[in-house]
Amino acid sequence: MINRGLVHCFAAIALAGLCGLAQADLWQFNVSLDGLQEVPPNASPGSGTAIAMFDDVSGAMSINGSFSNFVGLSSNAHLHGFAPAGAPAGVLFGLSFTPGVTTGVFSGNGVISGAGNIANTLNGLTYINIHSQTFPGGEIRGQLVNPVQIPEPGSMAVLGGLALASLVSRRRRQ
Repeated sequence: MINRGLVHCFAAIALAGLCGLAQADLWQFNVSLDGLQEVPPNASPGSGTAIAMFDDVSGAMSINGSFSNFVGLSSNAHLHGFAPAGAPAGVLFGLSFTPGVTTGVFSGNGVISGAGNIANTLNGLTYINIHSQTFPGGEIRGQLVNPVQIPEPGSMAVLGGLALASLVSRRRRQ
């Protein structure tokens, strides 16, 4: 007969030990871009979407997105920081993009270094800006806000293991 209290105690100790191994959290930003977010806002019919993945320890960020319906031909793309919506900021890193088109894709990777800058990123102070020949300051912009935490695989394995242990414990009691 297995002592249920002992099983739970060992499970809690294992969980505490494994949680200490987790080093970083991965965050996902779902970004919408449009001309109304530009500084100053513009009436471009252009729009875009992007997904940005962000590691809160290393500061590594990966961005993939697309844009369409530009008035002008695409001319540049960047991640900017650190400023709230409605305010400009400097370039953090450039993005690869489809040049000279009104519809295309963009992507890029970069590192945002420093604990303060990582916090600024998680607090919505970075943005994607896609520039065009008609709007050289930016045809569309999208603020990186409301990040969603993505569980890292180790934590999911621990939680799955605890669920399995709980099921085994219940079945043995029956």
